[in-house]
Amino acid sequence: MAYLLGYDVGSSSVKAAVIEGETGKCVASAFSPQTEMAIHAPQPGWAEQDPEQWWQELIQATRQLRKHVDLQQVQAIGISYQMHGLVCVDEQLQVLRPAIIWCDSRAVEIGRRAFRELGEDFCLQHLLNAPGNFTASKLRWVKEHEPQQFERIRYVLLPGDYIALRLTGVASTTLTGLSEGIWWDYQHQQLSEALLQYYGFTETLLPPRVPIFGEQGHLTDQAAALLGLRAGIPVSYRAGDQPNNAFSLKVLHPGEAAATAGTSAVIYSVAGQPLADNLSRINTFIHVTHQPHQPRYGLLLCINGAGIANSWLRKYWQNSGYVDMNDQAARVPAGADGLLFFPFGNGAERMLENRLLFAHLMHLDFNRHSGAHSFRAVQEGVAFALRYGHDILQQLGSPARIIRAGMANMFLSPVFREVFTHVTGCVLELYETDGAQGAARAAGVGSGYYASLEESFVGMEKKMELHPQQALRDLYENVYQQWKAQLMRLIEALPAT
Repeated sequence: MAYLLGYDVGSSSVKAAVIEGETGKCVASAFSPQTEMAIHAPQPGWAEQDPEQWWQELIQATRQLRKHVDLQQVQAIGISYQMHGLVCVDEQLQVLRPAIIWCDSRAVEIGRRAFRELGEDFCLQHLLNAPGNFTASKLRWVKEHEPQQFERIRYVLLPGDYIALRLTGVASTTLTGLSEGIWWDYQHQQLSEALLQYYGFTETLLPPRVPIFGEQGHLTDQAAALLGLRAGIPVSYRAGDQPNNAFSLKVLHPGEAAATAGTSAVIYSVAGQPLADNLSRINTFIHVTHQPHQPRYGLLLCINGAGIANSWLRKYWQNSGYVDMNDQAARVPAGADGLLFFPFGNGAERMLENRLLFAHLMHLDFNRHSGAHSFRAVQEGVAFALRYGHDILQQLGSPARIIRAGMANMFLSPVFREVFTHVTGCVLELYETDGAQGAARAAGVGSGYYASLEESFVGMEKKMELHPQQALRDLYENVYQQWKAQLMRLIEALPAT
């Protein structure tokens, strides 16, 4: 029996899944911790986590798998991970400081300055993005504010690079990783010398590059003993959570799109040419299926606050469970009786040009609105924010009419599914898969167990398909336009940047 193991290292938990190679059936899955990992915010707009905790939770999730499946039969390992984070390690490959993760906003002004001084045309033509709040800008923040730590850095890693390091003992990164850190010059097809020089970095800070699908290293004796796996099995795939989620849903080619609604909410659309948004609200990266002769780019619309808003409500409103919250939301009419929610309370939003808008619950009436109204308003607000970004994607020339998502997180809610389908006007296909299962399938491709990408999707099951209905489209369009008008007023009230 041949098994394939996938890890999905998120900011809420580490998920692990084992699939049976021949059938594609998921035979075991687990996650750790059972409550969401903390995100530390030493100052407003900051977000940090300890990389050691990711590793310890990965160990715990793997130990749970061992109760259900013989991990000695695992043939390959794939890694999915939270994107855009910064992990700094020294000469001994030890972590120097807490990881600055994806939703941290401290480097926003550094990125804005780089966009101006490097030149907007240069950034959009060569980097396809403003340097923004991405990994390179986060590293510049460390150089400016923690110079002694900066001098000790041997390698700069993404969260997935760090997990691969713990598994294999080797520091490395991938082409997709270089693109998500805004290190890659798309015109010259190499590291951006201009960006490195501007920020005062040498390219030796970036580890050697390994293939996205293919041998990236082998499991060390020490890691194998901790995890209950065979030493020497290959790590054969690595990608950020959003391109990996797209792969998990068989979103491989131009015109196809994937969505998630976990801690953050995303629509990720594949293009065959390097599109750039002049305002960098949508970000373009190299997709996992990219080949020099057949380029593939991922257009990423990200809203930082989605499931984290739902989670905040669950914690602080009578500790309701998600199923109960969904049931209560379903009993409230569309529009939540005028209550509007803006889910922007998890750092600066790229979709809003890196503005720090914060979350808002507006038009609250103590005599009319209950907790159920809040539950519904949050789900509608997340869907409306995705619609706002979906319109930008369409303007850029990414007109996907079918969006695929995993049957997980906010897509488990009938209310959220209904609002999302009708406010975007897209067919929504839901599959029984997740990022960890996708990473396991991809590991099978990278190790050669599967002969092709198509073969790796054996056994993937579609659970549901929703089509927009005109009456509901009209209803939600009306509520969305009210929401959008209020959003414009909130943005106009912000101080000039």
